[in-house]
Amino acid sequence: MPLSSVKIPSRSFLRRLLVLPSVAAVAGAARPLSSAAAESRTQKLERIADELLSLTKAEREDYAVLFRLKLDLNLPSGALASPGSAAADAPAAAEEKEKEKEKTAFDIKLDKFDAAAKIKVIKEVRAFTDLGLKEAKELVEKAPVVVKKGVAKEEAEAIAAKLKGVGATVVLE
Repeated sequence: MPLSSVKIPSRSFLRRLLVLPSVAAVAGAARPLSSAAAESRTQKLERIADELLSLTKAEREDYAVLFRLKLDLNLPSGALASPGSAAADAPAAAEEKEKEKEKTAFDIKLDKFDAAAKIKVIKEVRAFTDLGLKEAKELVEKAPVVVKKGVAKEEAEAIAAKLKGVGATVVLE
């Protein structure tokens, strides 16, 4: 449940709750909490609550994950997140995009090609793949199609430049 929908009881309610005898005490099995012990617990809870409220959104998200791990809860990752955590996730999404930009392995996708340059494109595809003439022709005719996967950046750029030079439109993914 999102933190924003959790109703936090008032301090007076918490004090009354802590001063009331425990359930076991009502049954006669234990003594009620002393006033000093209840006050000490109240102060501790207030201090913890104040510290939690002073955390930033990112720190609250980290705390929520840590709390779930400590309690061994299997909740969805956004279950305890605050409604503003989507805004906090924006920098994380930007970091993921940067990591994608810094990829080392690329897929070469043949988007389209000029009909007049079809034979040249087939020859180039055969040059950097181990396909025969028939397989290369079928592959080129299926455009848009990935013609080679997991290629190093430099090699992918070189292949893309060759294909563009013969009249194909190529995308590196």
